Amino acid sequence: MQSPDCIMQLMDRVFRALADPTRRRLLDSLRAEDGQTLGRLCGRLDMTRQTVTQHLTVLQDAGLITVVRRGREKWHYLNPVPIHEVQQRWIAPFEEPRLRVLDDIRRHAEEPRMPETKPTFVYVTYIHATPQRVWEALTDADLTGRYWGHSNISDWQPGSPWEHRRTDDSGIADGGGVVLEATPPTKLVMAFGEAGSPATPESSTVTFLIEPHHDIVRLTVTHENLATPDDVEAVAAGWPAVLANLKSLLETGDVLPQAPWEMHADLREKQMNRH
Repeated sequence: MQSPDCIMQLMDRVFRALADPTRRRLLDSLRAEDGQTLGRLCGRLDMTRQTVTQHLTVLQDAGLITVVRRGREKWHYLNPVPIHEVQQRWIAPFEEPRLRVLDDIRRHAEEPRMPETKPTFVYVTYIHATPQRVWEALTDADLTGRYWGHSNISDWQPGSPWEHRRTDDSGIADGGGVVLEATPPTKLVMAFGEAGSPATPESSTVTFLIEPHHDIVRLTVTHENLATPDDVEAVAAGWPAVLANLKSLLETGDVLPQAPWEMHADLREKQMNRH
């Protein structure tokens, strides 16, 4: 658990990063089109690669962006966690319903251009565990049943189906898809949708990237090809909750005392009741 001093230091880095107008332009560019290479960011902002790289390093150190390597290129994504913490600490207590109305008016007036590609959600967490243990937590039916509430069932071979099956012995699968890539214990990619559905170019895909660093692991979850804004909202609430439970299980031997996704549902209900 992070100390208050550590949390304040992290927040200081976030605010310092946001104080620079160039870095805010980079975040705006990623907000308009999440997932860009260094070259694309430079072209859009008419800046040198060295200057953009320096600003991106500050944003990454503050946790405001996440960098995912694909082949020889690095792709940059917004990381919603620090922004969410700022929103909860500094915005939510100050008349959020009124601010939301004003924001809706502004967005309709500006008529923002919709992204040309389907959105991608990226989430990063750090776990005190080995890569083998994290891989096991992602692929073992009993372990996934403990922290996810559903058991993930598959032989985890590329091309094999997988199911997100209820733990009540009903045999009902509420989701699933196809295993696209499996490289234990570092990378797992799967089509994510209805149980039994084949993988197509339109399929939503999830990539788990496991990167070791001494006694900890950096786990990056990239959920791509999300079809609708509702899907984006759902995964933005779901993945942090699931991964918080996974982290707790691996580091303490037990899941969180309450299901974290229930907290999100309770908060949504309270917000709706305030309206």
